[in-house]
Amino acid sequence: MTTTTANHRIPLATLDAVRQPIADANGMPNAVYDDPSFFEYERDQVLGKSWAGLAFASELPKNGFAKPVEFMGLPLAIMRNRDGELKVFHNICSHRGMILLREETEVEGMVRCPYHSWTYDLNGNLKGTPHIGGVGKHSAEGFVCEKHGLKEIRSATWMGIVFINLSGDAEPFDQFIAPLVQRWEEFTGKGGFEKVQVAPTGSNMELTVNANWKLAVENYCEAYHLPWVHPSLNTYSPLDQHYNLIVNENMSGQGSYTYNLSDVAGTSLPQFEDWPQDKIRQAEYVSLYPNVLLGVQADHVFAIILQPQANNRTLEKLELFYVGPEASGDKYAACRSAVLESWKVVFGEDVFAVEGMQNGRKSPAFQGGVFSPVLDGPTHHFHRWVADKYAQAAG
Repeated sequence: MTTTTANHRIPLATLDAVRQPIADANGMPNAVYDDPSFFEYERDQVLGKSWAGLAFASELPKNGFAKPVEFMGLPLAIMRNRDGELKVFHNICSHRGMILLREETEVEGMVRCPYHSWTYDLNGNLKGTPHIGGVGKHSAEGFVCEKHGLKEIRSATWMGIVFINLSGDAEPFDQFIAPLVQRWEEFTGKGGFEKVQVAPTGSNMELTVNANWKLAVENYCEAYHLPWVHPSLNTYSPLDQHYNLIVNENMSGQGSYTYNLSDVAGTSLPQFEDWPQDKIRQAEYVSLYPNVLLGVQADHVFAIILQPQANNRTLEKLELFYVGPEASGDKYAACRSAVLESWKVVFGEDVFAVEGMQNGRKSPAFQGGVFSPVLDGPTHHFHRWVADKYAQAAG
């Protein structure tokens, strides 16, 4: 049996080779990185079957706000209703499939379709159908507005990240995220993520990488490349002080026992009150499959949403979260700027690596590669997760 995408097939024997023990395993084949026909297939069968990161809640700054977002070719819309609740919809009018929102906007009344002026509230309910029954007749016999609202996509918001489940049948989000929340409560304390917030400055950056989204995940999973790709980071968080993480079937990454950016950059940001003092230099970096990268340190947390734009292009959106309202004030503006600039350097250094791997996927001499049995455990874990999704799609 094979999995089929457009005009291409992956033999189950190839997927089985990926899922072997790490010392005997191969990586995923070139085609799933370099062949454009796999892009929408992965949207529906890999990212769409799980909880994928879509956007940051801060992108909708006030109640009554709406924003169009594209997710791997799908036109979607995020709306923050009058009560502040975030919902995600397919960004199409129920009448003739017209794109509803073309730019982010504060919605004063209703969301209005620019084609025939049908209107919707911020909960997706159809409220107005002008002239549907003829000129001047705004209702029609047998037509029920309640049956024709916007098509909602299952969503959840956690730590300022809006997640979606396209298929609608993934496990409950609270269950999905629980292993990471429980793990990091050791550092942040119970409810620690409720104490972090985005600051007016020093909180955001974007980076476009000409590489497949999976390569960005793989690179983030491991610390093996630190001495050569991140020489500065390696001075304050060296390779020999890193450890591998396999949190559960949906998460892997790395940790450091000696992270000390605050000393190197001269920052003195407020820290989590419950962070154990004997672990004050510990930090962890987790790839939350499929496309969210997370980092936790004593004085800040960050998240990167990987937005796949093509099989060989990914937008990386970074948001930094600081601990408590005081950390977001003017007093700590310089400290926040130093932290953001430090991460800009680190993530900028990764660009040549992931782009180089993308270019390497054009070579027939490369057939998925192999893994270090000691240092590549988290990367192999991600490959297995992807292979499992392909195998499940094959039935």
